[in-house]
Order: sequence, then structure tokens, then C-alpha cells
Amino acid sequence: MKKFKALQAAERLTLGTDYVDSGYMCVNAVGEVHTMKQLRTRAYKLMEEFALCRVRLYDARASCFTYLANNGVPDHLLARWAGHSNVKTTKRWYVKPDVEDLRGAATIWGGLHSAQDGDV
Repeated sequence: MKKFKALQAAERLTLGTDYVDSGYMCVNAVGEVHTMKQLRTRAYKLMEEFALCRVRLYDARASCFTYLANNGVPDHLLARWAGHSNVKTTKRWYVKPDVEDLRGAATIWGGLHSAQDGDV
């Protein structure tokens, strides 16, 4: 990240007033914010280059927030990382239970159908 900021500083110095100081990290050489299409294209190229499974960026984002939530990161911090002002938005759209999260409920459900007639 330090190298990236140094690169941005050099580009800003070179372009002077022509540099767009957007305040964002993902910008082109003149400081303009990348479009979602540009970010997706670059991400897919990196996934291919490193022989990674190609996933949608939205799904990767949701997986990261689910992982953080499952490992104790407080809701208000998740929302802040996501750029949301409302915690409910983050929880609703990005924190998704996976198979392991559901295993405990499945075990309880299994106990219901396996109960003896006398136990009910």
C-alpha cells in the first residue's frame, strides 16, 4: 500500500493540476476513479494469472464479510469496512451463512426426526 501511495504521489507531482485528487485508492494514472467494469476486468485477469478460481467480486466481498462476522468482528465495524451507514444493510446483503454455519441447526433438526415415539 505504501508503494501504491508513492506511485500516486509521483503521478500527482508529474501531472500537477491535471491530476484528479479523488481521494480513492483504485485510480488510473491521472487520478480518475476506475469504473466497475475496469475493476472487474483487472480482477479477472489477476485471477487467471494466478490460476485462481474465477469468482464475481460481489461474491468475494460477501465471503470476506461473512468470514469476518463469523470470526467475531463487531457489526458496526463490518458496516464501516463495507462503507455502509446502516449495520442492517451489511448484515442483510453481505453476511451469508455457509454450510458450516448451518451444521448446528441441522444437528438439532436431526434430533427431532430421530426421537422415539415415547420421547415426543
